[in-house]
Amino acid sequence: MDNYLNSYREMISLRGLTHHTMTSYSTYISAYLDYLSVFLCKDPQDVSWQELRDFIRWLQKARSLSDRTMNAVISQLRFFTIYVLHKTWDDSQLPRRRFDEYLPYVPSQKDTWTFISTIPDLKVKAFVTLLYSAGLRSCEVRNLKCPDIEHSNKRIFIRQAKNRSSRYAILSDTAWDTILEYWYSFTTEARPRDWLFTQQRDKTRPLNHEHIPHHIALHEKRLGWEHRISCHTFRHAFGTHLYENGTDLLTIKALLGHKSITSTTIYVHLASNGTTCAVSPLDRLAGEYRGRV
Repeated sequence: MDNYLNSYREMISLRGLTHHTMTSYSTYISAYLDYLSVFLCKDPQDVSWQELRDFIRWLQKARSLSDRTMNAVISQLRFFTIYVLHKTWDDSQLPRRRFDEYLPYVPSQKDTWTFISTIPDLKVKAFVTLLYSAGLRSCEVRNLKCPDIEHSNKRIFIRQAKNRSSRYAILSDTAWDTILEYWYSFTTEARPRDWLFTQQRDKTRPLNHEHIPHHIALHEKRLGWEHRISCHTFRHAFGTHLYENGTDLLTIKALLGHKSITSTTIYVHLASNGTTCAVSPLDRLAGEYRGRV
């Protein structure tokens, strides 16, 4: 089975995906190969569609996975079948799941300011400030290098983000002040020169992905708030608050780097004035015709 897994990783690598994506995509294929070894004692070439469906049911029950995650598993099985086994894939044999859409939690503008302005750790404060002020993903902030902060142009260069696309994000004056405060908190010799946010023990490596979520949870507890905030919450807050303040959806789409406007329209529902500012036609009719009948 190791040969199959290695071939799968090689094909992913040839596709040009990142190491993080390769690790993520390998997770459930590894589980699938283990399932074949332990339960079916079969080679992947000999697995039937019914046995594939049985694996999907077993995996969802064993790991309590969401329908959205199960769609990702099906996509990985499809890739494995086509590019490793060199067999055709039939969507009618293993259809993708439908799943419920949900609206993420977004704090109010006041609560967002309260949260960020009271973060005691300057490094965490600078990181979260960039998350919110420019609507960045956590990985985008972790991968920022000092030259990417273009103060003279009031913009931030985001290189090779999601879908390997680069873009410019806005650099707010308040965020710039916080970055400067963070940068000057180091001695001259220890100030960041390459990565803006580095690991504590190894200054040549960007910040670990678990560092900020841990501190966000600690700060929620410090404030006595319910645990509802993640790094991605601040990206949603950026888009939502821009819409509340009158920014059009196409501009928000460009700033967030969305490929489709469909991804951006969620902020209409999240904004406090998104749908409530619309007046029902019944109320207009009542105001115009009430008393005339």
